[in-house]
Amino acid sequence: MSFKRFDAEDIAIGADAITAPVWSTGAPTLSTFKTSSIQYASKNQYHVNVFQSTYTDPDAEVQFDITYADKLGRGTTLYNPSVPGKSPSSTIYGQYRSLVLGDEDSDFVFNADTISENFYAISINRSRFKEKLLPGTFNLTIGGKTFTDNSKDVAVVSFKDSGRVYQVVEGTNGSGGTTSYGWFLPDIGTILLDATQLVAAAVGVTVGTDDNTNNYNSKSLFDALESFQLNSEETVTSNYVFVRVRNSEFNYSVNPSNITGSGDLRHDYMIDAPQAYVTSVGLYNDNNDLLGVAKLSKPLVKDFTKEALLRIKLDF
Repeated sequence: MSFKRFDAEDIAIGADAITAPVWSTGAPTLSTFKTSSIQYASKNQYHVNVFQSTYTDPDAEVQFDITYADKLGRGTTLYNPSVPGKSPSSTIYGQYRSLVLGDEDSDFVFNADTISENFYAISINRSRFKEKLLPGTFNLTIGGKTFTDNSKDVAVVSFKDSGRVYQVVEGTNGSGGTTSYGWFLPDIGTILLDATQLVAAAVGVTVGTDDNTNNYNSKSLFDALESFQLNSEETVTSNYVFVRVRNSEFNYSVNPSNITGSGDLRHDYMIDAPQAYVTSVGLYNDNNDLLGVAKLSKPLVKDFTKEALLRIKLDF
């Protein structure tokens, strides 16, 4: 076996961004939205799972879910009628406040200084993306109007406790108007839509804010959906190892059958004109522990008249 120590310039680090459609259909746009009738009877007052096909189909998978949040607990029945303001919608509001803002005493402000007391949260199923959503590919059509993030219109990206924050505006492909309809949060796979602004946009969404009443607000947004385009993004870091096989190196086979019992080459003609075939490269540490093996697609002929440069890519 032949060994050669790598020099510092033989190792390089690179990163590649890999994008792909979010939806399990493999298409960038989802235009068929299905949910479960069973769910309507149990959770629909505040939560709806959305499938790409009828939920009883073998290939049906949850693509995203729609949740309604209300700071004052309106639009859903109370946990205890004697305790006002405590309902699933108020719990959800508090959960997203902690997740996004990182502060239980803060409020959501999507437009100027106006506090948004209720909103919809669209959470992309975690199995649909590996790392984050890709800004500029978000296009959600509701009631004839398309909403996108404003990633192409901002020079400085804003951050919250959950990561990057872009405004949801009326437009397409990362550019549009100035009125904010909510937040696009690519690092946690979530879109928050201001309920009041959606009603004002006249896209067919109605928001019930009755106390201790199931207003089926999540279903209202679900029924108004027309199409949803979105891609994910993953940064893959790679180590590149360059194995430089010079003409004077690795020309003799290390196969034991090529050596006689006395340690001589079995075939005399290979003394001055050896020929070997490189089939794999082993990566070892300083303790001679094998860390990895790179296999060539086909044997590489090597003799004193040939040199080779092999590039090994390690993704993690």
